[in-house]
Amino acid sequence: MHPVHHAQATPDKPAYIMAATGETVSYAELDARANQGAHLLRALGLKRGDGIAVLMDNSARYLEVMWAAERTGVYCTCLSSKLTAGEAEYILRDGGCRVLIASKGCDGVAAALLPAIPDLSRYMVDGTIAGYKSYESARDAMPESPIADPSPGGILLYSSGTTGSPKGVKHPLSDEPFGTNVSPLVLLGKGLYGFGPDMVYLSPAPLYHAAPLRWSMAVQQTGGTVVVMERFDPEAALAHIEHYRVTHAQWVPTHFIRLLKLPAEVRARYDVSSLRAVWHAAAPCPIPIKQAMIDWWGPIIGEYYAGTEGNGFCAISSAEWLTHQGSVGRNLTAQTKICDDEGNELPPRTEGTVYFAGGGTFEYHNDPGKTAEAANAQGWTTLGDVGWLDEEGYLYLTDRKSFMIISGGVNIYPAEVENLLVTHPKVADVAVIGAPHDEMGEQVVAIVCPADPSEDRDQLAAELNAFARANLSHVKAPRRIDFRDTLPRHETGKLYKRLLRDEYWAKSAQNVE
Repeated sequence: MHPVHHAQATPDKPAYIMAATGETVSYAELDARANQGAHLLRALGLKRGDGIAVLMDNSARYLEVMWAAERTGVYCTCLSSKLTAGEAEYILRDGGCRVLIASKGCDGVAAALLPAIPDLSRYMVDGTIAGYKSYESARDAMPESPIADPSPGGILLYSSGTTGSPKGVKHPLSDEPFGTNVSPLVLLGKGLYGFGPDMVYLSPAPLYHAAPLRWSMAVQQTGGTVVVMERFDPEAALAHIEHYRVTHAQWVPTHFIRLLKLPAEVRARYDVSSLRAVWHAAAPCPIPIKQAMIDWWGPIIGEYYAGTEGNGFCAISSAEWLTHQGSVGRNLTAQTKICDDEGNELPPRTEGTVYFAGGGTFEYHNDPGKTAEAANAQGWTTLGDVGWLDEEGYLYLTDRKSFMIISGGVNIYPAEVENLLVTHPKVADVAVIGAPHDEMGEQVVAIVCPADPSEDRDQLAAELNAFARANLSHVKAPRRIDFRDTLPRHETGKLYKRLLRDEYWAKSAQNVE
């Protein structure tokens, strides 16, 4: 199905609700505004295959703009609201974006982009600044009827740049007649999580990220209601689940960690019994955290492993996970292969690079070199992760290959160390990187955010060292523990580990000089 059908069948039903303010947009209103937005894009001269960009916080206008773009056959690039002007300019140019629609909450970067790309058509929602026209005013001047030539559009998303420069992931536009094009997530959602028109889906993460955006749009294709959190707060999330009787939600492990670190009396204060299915992705989830969530919410927690590239989709239920702890599941859309550095397929329980065979095709926009690097001689493609398969085909991820630490010739994956340290009650957040070491080549460094900032750092370092050595082989235990108040994390929970690693290696180079 498609929102255009729900606008006819259930026009007054909420398509989405803004969690904090309660602003509600019905399917009829969403359809009318999407039509108006589509007319505006056509009036600006955009045709099938052209590109626009959205630079917004979680505004109430976000989803209506996405559905406007979706029916014009254009590629929509969603920019992180945390980008610098230089980072945003790079993506706008690389993506060939002709129109930028920003929100007032991103006015700083939006203003800085004015002299950088002067020929860009600019609009702003929730208010305006100099150089930007009101999107709402321009939209409202357009008819609410459908455009004459509707065509399925696409989403051109850029990686968050955790391991290098952002790269755009581009898929061919659908050739299906408009209104019949269905996201693959609709079918996956029905099969895995019981999607249906009666669902109420909580989206606690920024909509510019692939998973929250695509799942929210899949829910609206199903005819359910999306509850959008303007920003994540753990106690507020519990309150919204109770208030809106949320049935479904997607999370990232960082959300789980913050929920579990709420005092027990706070967690017990809210009724979450309406939840029928939740799932998580985007980063490895420590086993104790996952177990604690199942203990709290019951065996309704699914997990999947996939990328914006769409070349495969592994999934696992709570019941499966309890007998395969640590696994991200079996592949539902492709075959999972584990290969060595020469491209040879490896047997079960042997660690190597994770490849998908027979999955969806993709390309990195304007970068044929990176596209070629993602495939091996057999045509199998990889996201750059390392892991292994058991005899039943369940995949266990180790870490990203680019994050691997080689210390004294031993391969160490930071995720294993991070997953242990974050379970310590005195740790709020942690990152583990490889830093230069004269003798070992690299040393394991843990960068910790204490749960209590006033904690004695020397005592805490000694306590964490003992904890690590009691649970890990000594070669994996951190040789150094540093402390910070915050870590450079994307709002989706992804850690910008590259920034930390670059910082430590730059300091080492300065010391040598």
